[in-house]
Amino acid sequence: MITGAGRGLGREHALLFAREGARVLINDVATREGSRASDVVAEVEAAGGIAVANTDSATWEGASSIVGTAVDAWGTVDILINNATAGGYGNVWDFSQADWDRTIAVNLSGYFAMIRQTVPLMAAQGSGVIINTSSGGGFGLPGLVAYASAKEGDIGLTRTVAKEVGRFGIRCNAIRPLALAQSSDSFDEAMLPWARLMQATTGDDPATRGGTSLGAEVLTPPKIPPFVAWLCTDAAANVNGRTFKIGGDQVSLLEEPGLERTIEHEGGWTLDLLDAEAPSGLTKDLTNRWTLEDRPDLADLKKWAD
Repeated sequence: MITGAGRGLGREHALLFAREGARVLINDVATREGSRASDVVAEVEAAGGIAVANTDSATWEGASSIVGTAVDAWGTVDILINNATAGGYGNVWDFSQADWDRTIAVNLSGYFAMIRQTVPLMAAQGSGVIINTSSGGGFGLPGLVAYASAKEGDIGLTRTVAKEVGRFGIRCNAIRPLALAQSSDSFDEAMLPWARLMQATTGDDPATRGGTSLGAEVLTPPKIPPFVAWLCTDAAANVNGRTFKIGGDQVSLLEEPGLERTIEHEGGWTLDLLDAEAPSGLTKDLTNRWTLEDRPDLADLKKWAD
């Protein structure tokens, strides 16, 4: 089952999995511009593959219908790829509740709804693989606060599901794909107000730091699915609860969070003790690098606060 598979990266997943012999449920909402699950099913079938379409949203109710479509067609579910995405953009101080709710609903709540419906079936058969599509934006992406929050939430979702259902033979991993061809002119134009901030903070993204500087001709959606499919095979049976960056010709295993440094004082800390020891022992090389001079008019912020 692949959500958001009516176009873009989801479509590429569907085509590759079908070529490799999987029976593919292609899910995408009928109202999403440029997306038709039925068209991708036709592509799969024209190439000799097996697929079925579903146009429900991955809400708590819709997830039941999506999973039910797969079970009705084939009696089982072996792989779930949570790929659907949506997002609004705006400054932190004027981001709308509607855009926040929609972004979280698709990118985080929908992923959990699909997992919740799928896990009992996988547990009953003693096997299954779940892939959650996160993003390097989760490390912080100006202008896309809801998207970044949801995508980093997908990492916590992945780790928790992996720990909870690994005992049933189910694996759950996450990817942070980078495919520049997914961008559109309208999106690029909308993001112009945050372009300098994004450029200034890119180096703080572990998923891009030290990575490729290649352009859209190399960072294409078809480069992503092969590793995703590999994660679903027995060759990756020992991989659970981990996160991978995929882009162009590179695949990277990302480090798990850990302690960077620790200070300890028997009996606990006071403000005076922290003043004396924290600057040298804990925060000595930290800097606030996000104090750019091109700030919005303070009157504009006050208007939204009022």
